[in-house]
Amino acid sequence: MATIGFATPWLLAALVALPVLWWLLRAVPPAPVVRRFPGVALLLGLTDTRTETDKTPWWLLLLRAFAVAALILGFAGPMLNPQAARMGDAPLLVVMDASWASARDWSRRAERVDEVLEEAARADRPVALVALTDLPEGPLPLREAGFWAERVGGISPAPFAADAETVAEWAESLPDQLDSYWLSDGLDAPYRAALTDALQARGDLTVFETSRPVLALAPPVLRDGVLALQALRLPGQPETDVDIVATGRDPAGVERALARATATFESGAQSAEAELVLQPELRNRISRFQIEGQRSAGAVALTDDALQRRKVALLTGREGDEGADLLSPFFYLRQALGPVSDLVESPSIDDLLLTAPDVLILVDIASLGEVETAQIVDFVRDGGLLLRFAGPRLAASEIAREAEDPLLPVRLRIGGRTVGGAMSWGAPRRLREFAPGSPFVGLPIPEDVTIAAQVLAQPDPGLADRTIATLADGTPLVTRKFDEDGQIVLIHTTANAEWSTLPLSGLFVQMLERLAVSTRGAPMDPETVESQTWQPERALDGFGEMHDTSGDPVVAGEVLASRAFGPDLLPGVYSGPVGTLALNLIAVDTDLSPSTWPDSVTVERDTVAVTRDLRAPVLLAGLALLLIDILAALWVSGRLRGSGAVAALFVALMLPVESRAQDSDDRLALQATGALVLGHVLSGERRVDDMAEAGLRGLSRILFARTSIEPDPPIGIDLERDELTFFPFLYWPITEDSPIPSDAAYAKLNRYLRGGGMILFDTRDAELAGLTRTTPEARRLQAIARPLDIPPLEPVPEDHVLTRTFYLLNEFPGRYRGRDVWVEAAPADAEAAEGMPFRNLNDGVTPVIVGGHDWASAWAVDEDGQPMVRIGMGMSGEEQREMAYRFGVNLITHVLTGNYKSDQVHVPALLERLGQ
Repeated sequence: MATIGFATPWLLAALVALPVLWWLLRAVPPAPVVRRFPGVALLLGLTDTRTETDKTPWWLLLLRAFAVAALILGFAGPMLNPQAARMGDAPLLVVMDASWASARDWSRRAERVDEVLEEAARADRPVALVALTDLPEGPLPLREAGFWAERVGGISPAPFAADAETVAEWAESLPDQLDSYWLSDGLDAPYRAALTDALQARGDLTVFETSRPVLALAPPVLRDGVLALQALRLPGQPETDVDIVATGRDPAGVERALARATATFESGAQSAEAELVLQPELRNRISRFQIEGQRSAGAVALTDDALQRRKVALLTGREGDEGADLLSPFFYLRQALGPVSDLVESPSIDDLLLTAPDVLILVDIASLGEVETAQIVDFVRDGGLLLRFAGPRLAASEIAREAEDPLLPVRLRIGGRTVGGAMSWGAPRRLREFAPGSPFVGLPIPEDVTIAAQVLAQPDPGLADRTIATLADGTPLVTRKFDEDGQIVLIHTTANAEWSTLPLSGLFVQMLERLAVSTRGAPMDPETVESQTWQPERALDGFGEMHDTSGDPVVAGEVLASRAFGPDLLPGVYSGPVGTLALNLIAVDTDLSPSTWPDSVTVERDTVAVTRDLRAPVLLAGLALLLIDILAALWVSGRLRGSGAVAALFVALMLPVESRAQDSDDRLALQATGALVLGHVLSGERRVDDMAEAGLRGLSRILFARTSIEPDPPIGIDLERDELTFFPFLYWPITEDSPIPSDAAYAKLNRYLRGGGMILFDTRDAELAGLTRTTPEARRLQAIARPLDIPPLEPVPEDHVLTRTFYLLNEFPGRYRGRDVWVEAAPADAEAAEGMPFRNLNDGVTPVIVGGHDWASAWAVDEDGQPMVRIGMGMSGEEQREMAYRFGVNLITHVLTGNYKSDQVHVPALLERLGQ
């Protein structure tokens, strides 16, 4: 139930004066003075049709009383649902768990922090705002409440929980006198009890928790072709359903929901399971699962190689009877690969490649035709894996003797090597332990695995680099080479038990798995993880959003296996020599436990409504009543008679609205023409528009600091309403749903382009542009640009003025590096004379620039001038941001100065003429 409170309740005492005001107001207007005049007797009996009151009407007195009462209430500071004030003058510590579990209702927590800070500001208490996942160094940063109110928006939840040891060390350094307000994420944690005791020992402790349930998602498990998905929650909750969405890229490269399943929690149950049956092609596209409506890293489960069932193409010939089949190498390959991959068999290379396999296996094939060889080479260079097994035919052939064959990783020696037979020297050879850097490192080698025969590799300088498995005497057993995006692997023995016992062992299946020929059927064992070095590829933030981390430093396997999540180990996808590994925040055996608090701790819930300040509406109501009182007084006094006067009053009240609209246009003109202003076209999406404004704000600061250009704050432009001629430059971010301008807006845009304006179209899709021929943003840009008067375009030439207006540049990165940036193309018959540009219209300024590098994100800064979006990782990311700033400086300089750089070629001639 809503309650009302007052910031300054003592002002309500003025309401006692309302009866006195009643009597005072009755004297307005004053009563007439009575004078006896004998001539009045002549008027007796006459009736006056116009009467005037000698006292204020009761309803007008009541109206004035209500108006005065509303003003008194407004100045008293009314508040809806006020919270109990925290008494005391000790410093206030606001603690936020700021973990992944806090992300589910982060906006509500931020609102509560704002309320607490406002309360501290009224009490003039010093405040410290701390996130346990990002603890400050040194003494507790106590500041005035207004300082932290400006920084609440910069705090965000982390994709992990706080470290117990770090929190314990920090708690020991807290001041002796301190009141605390703790915004808990609702989950039990190892540090919670110790920190509670530490805070209670220093003062009063209040805890805030929300009622929104904590939901998490365990990693998917593949069971007999069925995906099992398990959702988790806290115990003791009612029956409910949750939807789990599988997300990945469609054939066009666009990320979208590919499948959906529903998990039902029974009453009181902590887990619920859902199953998905998908075609292998669809399942292989899935990159993550997420509980719908839940924005947290714990509600996301990423996928890796364990989920993807690879398609393996096997080039087969005509096989004999069942007895021969048991001796065939294809029998062993089917046994090893059938349960964990999709096998496609055919004697035709054409038929196999048409199925778009991930792996192509050739068993003891000596040579192929030129056409087939070219087809396989293209398959490998496009990212395929060619796996070859040796055999008698390959050993007896002349292939790869003199020169390296394009379908073999190394050159081969004539004949083979046989050990352990009657005509050979020595016993069968065992395998040597796999060396670091080999994809097989860490695999145990059974004692009974021996090699009796093999095809030998020619000793070459690069043989050691291409060898990934050897025999005990150092002879290469498995060699590999990379060819553009793919690789070729040769196992120098047979795929059956004719030359070795390897196909009879479990090591054979493990080696195929490490080569990414098959999908591992279970999570990677800790020993394998610890033995590798891992490169971060993608990571989750606290809200469960993916970010590119390919520029981050590599992570040691021991760190990855420890699952000690923190700033240096984020949940995400990591790649290594043995494939990719999804490191999810929630494990299969994770249990969620609720937080518990001592009885001495006050726990607030979000069932208490948000505090709302009612001063403004109450004061406005009082002013409105006073305005009505003025009109009523005029009417009572006879000065406001007839419908014409009333109509004139309404017209007068309406005029300010129109004038305000006109004033708005005038303010835009004054703001845009008083100084240089960069404009951005409003897309209709708040997030995109805010980023565009922040990007131009950051670019304006860089221009102010490095050049003589001093822009004012940027302005968002509505193409349908605003005038464009005030702006020399417009940044236009394109989204999939960008609105198509009207005919009037297109006419305005074409006038703008012909008049010398420049538009930078940014589709922000360079990250995806390399994966697909086109993107939804690019298609939307094509639709928007068709009616525009845009000249032919070409990638920026090396000698374009844009590459040297201020900085010398050879690339134009933003948040992404990618496809070319496009500018106005040179005419077919253009010739650059003495370095002069071919463009003459608008002083050589290209009317449009088209790219997809998301420059606004690279330029974007907050109000304090701090970058808002991380670009890459470490120094390489900051270097990319610096290059993005330099492109922005060149861009605006080019807009404002045109081809002055090219005009400098005339300086020697001008000086020569002046000398004459």
